[in-house]
Order: sequence, then C-alpha cells, then structure tokens
Amino acid sequence: MQHRHLNHSDYTLAAIDDVIEHGNLRDWVELARAVLRDDTGRLREKVQRICRARMADNPQAYRVWQLLAERCEATP
Repeated sequence: MQHRHLNHSDYTLAAIDDVIEHGNLRDWVELARAVLRDDTGRLREKVQRICRARMADNPQAYRVWQLLAERCEATP
C-alpha cells in the first residue's frame, strides 16, 4: 500500500502515523521489520513520538506500537 505521506523509502512522522492508523497487516509487518532493523534507534523514536501524541485517538493500536518500540529499546 502506498501511503499518502510516504513518497520515499524513509518513514516520515506522517507516514508512520498513516501506516499505524490505516495500514493493513502487510504494512504493519513492514514497519515493524524496519523498526527492528534500525540500528540508530531513530525510527523507534519516531514511532514512540507518534504513539505518545495519538494514544487518545486509537488507544489499542498506538499502545501496541508503543510496546513494540519499548521492547526494541530494551533489546540491545
């Protein structure tokens, strides 16, 4: 799925938000793999930032992504 805010291979904040809110399983798996592969932690930080900002809008979806990001942070 080509998300409306994703026009290059880098995940912008808007693209991450769009994937979490409107993505399907394939999109979520792709984002999760990208978070797991990111050695810099920048993508994880972006996911956490989006989740903190949007938790009230869709608590279940954003909580799942927050937990994934926290888990990646704890894993060396």
